[in-house]
Amino acid sequence: MLDQIATGLKAHFPPKLVDELLSAYQEAKHNFFLGGLRLSEVEGGRFCEAAFRMLEHVIKGSSTDLNRALDSEKLILALSNSPKSFSDSIRLHIPRAIRVVYDIRNNRDAAHLADGIDPNLQDASLVISNLDWILAEFIRLYHDVSADEARKIIDALVTRKVPVIEDFDGFLKVLNPALPVSGYVLVLLYERGSAGATVAELEKWVRPSMRGNLKRTLSQMVDDKAQLHESEAGIFKLTKLGRQELEARNLHNVK
Repeated sequence: MLDQIATGLKAHFPPKLVDELLSAYQEAKHNFFLGGLRLSEVEGGRFCEAAFRMLEHVIKGSSTDLNRALDSEKLILALSNSPKSFSDSIRLHIPRAIRVVYDIRNNRDAAHLADGIDPNLQDASLVISNLDWILAEFIRLYHDVSADEARKIIDALVTRKVPVIEDFDGFLKVLNPALPVSGYVLVLLYERGSAGATVAELEKWVRPSMRGNLKRTLSQMVDDKAQLHESEAGIFKLTKLGRQELEARNLHNVK
């Protein structure tokens, strides 16, 4: 889906900005689904820097280089004062959504909250929702596909996703029992991230009926499909191909 989005946006914006926007978006979403709730992991900063420059490109026909500092306050003022011929989303709504992400990122950790309630989940959820909405607005305004296709892309972005793994005190429960053993392996290792997992751990987390076939499946996924890597210590991790397969089939979300 991101390739289709990139093609549409690059017809209207500098390709480098679109690539930065989508790369940052994908990274933030990936970290969020892996449980990266610290704002340093799901902070949206790179995404917002690219999004601001895309707005700048709309009203000025050019944009500040990504390697140079951007005066966001000055740009927000310029956007709000731009001609009414520009969409309100360009002039007002998207800049304000970006500003929310910036304010949460820059001010929350410095606030030393005294209520004893950790705000990380609610903050990360707000950031991710804003990134979804901002990207959906760009697609709505600048799509190069039919209105129906654009609507489907937007719906896929903003529909609430439920991660397919639930952690019960270290026991990883897969919430889609219809997955085959290879699907279980993909989602479990996706959840584990850089820590990976041993055969013993995977045997504990897959369904009992899958355990007899697990080692053969792992071997095929390592040697035949290159979806996994096995270290000398017997730790299995996803390769880029494995992550690509999982994300293309949307296995990491409950249907």
